[in-house]
Amino acid sequence: MSTNHLLEINQYGQSIWMDNLSRDIIQSGELKDMVENQGISGITSNPAIFEKAIAGNVIYDADIEAAVRANLPTDKIYESLVFADIRYACDILRPVYEASNRLDGYVSIEVPPTIAHDTEATITEARRYFQEIGRENLMIKIPGTKPGLPAVEQVIAEGMNVNITLLFSVESYVNTAWAYIRGLEKRLAEGKDISKIASVASFFLSRIDSNVDGKIDAKLKKGVDDISVEAKLRAVKGKVAIANAKIAYQEYKKIIESDRWKALTEKGATVQRLLWASTSTKDPHYNDVMYIEELIGRDTVNTVPPATIKACADHCNVSDRLETDVDNAYTLIENLKDPDINVDLNAVMDELLDEGIDKFIQPFQSLMNSLEEKIKVLSPV
Repeated sequence: MSTNHLLEINQYGQSIWMDNLSRDIIQSGELKDMVENQGISGITSNPAIFEKAIAGNVIYDADIEAAVRANLPTDKIYESLVFADIRYACDILRPVYEASNRLDGYVSIEVPPTIAHDTEATITEARRYFQEIGRENLMIKIPGTKPGLPAVEQVIAEGMNVNITLLFSVESYVNTAWAYIRGLEKRLAEGKDISKIASVASFFLSRIDSNVDGKIDAKLKKGVDDISVEAKLRAVKGKVAIANAKIAYQEYKKIIESDRWKALTEKGATVQRLLWASTSTKDPHYNDVMYIEELIGRDTVNTVPPATIKACADHCNVSDRLETDVDNAYTLIENLKDPDINVDLNAVMDELLDEGIDKFIQPFQSLMNSLEEKIKVLSPV
């Protein structure tokens, strides 16, 4: 029997979650098997995942018909389908949640992407999602936008688990970490328990390389006369996301050494782990598991799509690399400012955040349109 390399990763203090959820894998028993036997200890979802799961899938038709008979509007039908899947997944992962003392076993659901820039609407929806789904091991996903961070702080203060998503820059991660800390401090000041709250900061990877590589390729396509300049440009390709993540982890280490964080740990606070997201390799020329292999390290999570899970189980080279070549990571990021390379990383990160929200809004709206069409078909004449 071949070795499942995913099972080795946990020895280095990293958890593997799956970036996928559908009723098919719930009802078939596949999800339960992945949790019990294949090293999966959490689930992340987003509107794109649910659009793929629900649109054109007859497995949901009976529930849609029932909702139509109950005269539910489209948005409530969507929620009835998604909330049910999230509850099922939470129940499957509940033993992991209990066995890990609430470290793992979470299922993440995102608030509607259309409210990513609305603080109060995000808080309201987070409360409602958490209450209506009704599972302790639920995580509410909130985008790490400027309006999103006050929402994170308030939701944490109210005792909900939070997955802050769409983080690209190191600065955005640091801001997220302090929002978590402020939320815990606020809750503690109100005399409430902070020991049962968990959070992850979802730091995106492959989209960064895709964006930067595109800029580098455009420069190379125009033609570079100097061989040394061409070498500089090629040295950057496929390297920025991992370097950026390694620097973020160094910031994480500084934060957990701060007096404010240590004061919270004395009251039972759980560390907010960095979660590596967008971990499927987009360029076929790159190692298909590089966003897993290069970022294995203590107190982190990697959320992985199914194809990459299979690839890693088969051939991941597992070792603790998160804190290797850190000096080179800083140098590489600094080299982006070199006039011969001239990639504005801050602009890239801003661009990716806007794109990320759009990439969730589009499938969300597409799913709503698909549901409306299905409702028409399934509605009684």
